[in-house]
Amino acid sequence: MYNNFKGGFGGGNMQNLLRQAQKMQEEMEAKQKEIEETVFSSSVGGGMVEASMNGKYELVSINIKPEVIDPEDPEMLSDLVKSAVNSCAEQVNKAKQENMPNLPNGMGF
Repeated sequence: MYNNFKGGFGGGNMQNLLRQAQKMQEEMEAKQKEIEETVFSSSVGGGMVEASMNGKYELVSINIKPEVIDPEDPEMLSDLVKSAVNSCAEQVNKAKQENMPNLPNGMGF
């Protein structure tokens, strides 16, 4: 009843399973590296603030147009910067979810 596997639980079937698992791990590592090296960008406030972040959530650049800097309203600039950075982080999350959808719990990023 349990002997429907050729060679039982060992032998060639186990080696094939191990090869498949190793191949899957290599593919996941390659995809993870690709995402980590990708730069995600966001522009807010009509292009007044632009942010770029890599797939490791490291901020690569922030560009702020001088005309958005208002000494009387620093909160507005702060909000624009936060919005641009958060938008980049959302793009990284989305890329990881789309490219790594079937990772078992504990193997995510």
